[in-house]
Amino acid sequence: SAKQTRKTLWSSGFSGFSMSEYPLFQLGKPRFDQNTFFGRFRHFLDVIDPSTLFVSEKRLKESIDLLQRFKEGTLPPGVTNEQLWKAQKIKQAIIHPDTGEKILMPFRMSGFVPFGTPVVVGLLLPNQTLMSTIFWQWLNQSHNACVNYSNRNASQPNPTSAFVYGYLGAVTSAVSIAVGLNVLIQRAKSFSPTSRLLVQRFIPFPAVASANVCNVVLMRKSELSEGISVLDQNGNVVGTSKVAAKYALLETALTRIVMPMPILVLPPMIMANLEKLPLLQGNPRLVLPIHALVCLASFAFALPLAISLFPQTSQISVEKLEPEIGEAADSKIVYYNKGL
Repeated sequence: SAKQTRKTLWSSGFSGFSMSEYPLFQLGKPRFDQNTFFGRFRHFLDVIDPSTLFVSEKRLKESIDLLQRFKEGTLPPGVTNEQLWKAQKIKQAIIHPDTGEKILMPFRMSGFVPFGTPVVVGLLLPNQTLMSTIFWQWLNQSHNACVNYSNRNASQPNPTSAFVYGYLGAVTSAVSIAVGLNVLIQRAKSFSPTSRLLVQRFIPFPAVASANVCNVVLMRKSELSEGISVLDQNGNVVGTSKVAAKYALLETALTRIVMPMPILVLPPMIMANLEKLPLLQGNPRLVLPIHALVCLASFAFALPLAISLFPQTSQISVEKLEPEIGEAADSKIVYYNKGL
């Protein structure tokens, strides 16, 4: 009917702004518009939704079967777009798209916030010792490495050495920077005990940010030497570009710098003010649980915000790429997969 048609068009055109409407289902495609920041933000909120951690085996199997029947054109009558989108969300949250195997719960993107929050709380604990600093930085980078590996692109064989080098480089840089800054602050005579404690709370950010960048560069350095595929608007590969690889790694590195900023900078600022309140001064046992809640809220907000800064599939002018790319392309704009 005309009314249903208008509803479908509205749903499709404004899916990035509506929580209740579902656009026409497209297998393997994002539900939200990836050309806008808000659409990408909503998409990644869906990706990290922890509710998918509690999906039963039965529900997972039903979701996979429903998507398979859609692909084969044998859907039973009455299946809605909402049911199809939710089925795809469940499958993509749990099953690796390349290997077809289940991703371990702590290393799923939907588990990144709930399983990563205790580590963030540990990183931001006051009065860190040398051993505790090393332990929390190591644990953080180990968790990140497991998440990166579990959600890797496995369509092409990748040497295990790349992940080992990335992991060792990230741990080394994170620990050395955190320990080095702690030593400098302890030796600085210009800081009062209160100021020293406050400054120490911000040390995890430069350590984690630099380690994240180190991890990206070491794990994806082969892209710089070999290049990445660039595609036309129809998804056809028009060539391999080292220049596009530099842009892809730069964009990814920037997101890895922005990501820990709200997570590791906001909680110390908020807690420094909250701890002055009579409630927490009179009930010191409440400091840790409130600290954990502040970290959780910051983490849940910062993760999709940082990943949404750049589109997953970025576009670039052929004039910025190698001459052979411009000769092979039919248009002035080509596309490349940035990666996460």
